Amino acid sequence: MISLVLCCAVSYLLGSIPNGLIIGKVIWGIDLREYGSKNIGATNAWRTIGKAAGLSIFLLDFLKGFISAYIGVNVAGTELAGVICGMMAIVGHSWSLFMGFKGGKSVATGLGVIAMLMPVVTAVVFAVWFAIVYVTRYVSLGSIVAAIIVPVLAYMLDYSSEYILFGVLTSAFVTYRHKSNIIRLMSGTENKIKAGKLK
Repeated sequence: MISLVLCCAVSYLLGSIPNGLIIGKVIWGIDLREYGSKNIGATNAWRTIGKAAGLSIFLLDFLKGFISAYIGVNVAGTELAGVICGMMAIVGHSWSLFMGFKGGKSVATGLGVIAMLMPVVTAVVFAVWFAIVYVTRYVSLGSIVAAIIVPVLAYMLDYSSEYILFGVLTSAFVTYRHKSNIIRLMSGTENKIKAGKLK
């Protein structure tokens, strides 16, 4: 029990690291909170600064989720612990201790958790996300659809009930975090993805 509590605390702190804010300021001298959607995530970095920033931040946010789930499974020692620690990383990213309990939408961090727990599901989800974004240029639409199919795929591929539950919770959470994007998608005012060149 003590091990799980410590793993959860570490996972939340990992999730709380504001990679977009740090990378944007240190490398490019840009505070992402002042540009575009004002989100510190990879999508706003891509649109505002460029591809290198977007990919760097995506990878770092992805690793937060992957490492947290790994800690849960391999240190606390159970699949359920992996799910809980992964969720704590997602919570940390969305309500960061270092940003006054504000944060991003947790898509990259959530994908990192899924990659650790359900690699086959991750491959399919990423392919679906990429196809939707490539065709429509809407990252938010790809993220929402990808999140929704996670629990469906987990069930179809006979993953454990803990992982299926994680898929359901993550799907609902990511969809909720995109509520403003859903409104813009329905009204036709959502921004399409395009690499920025702000320096």
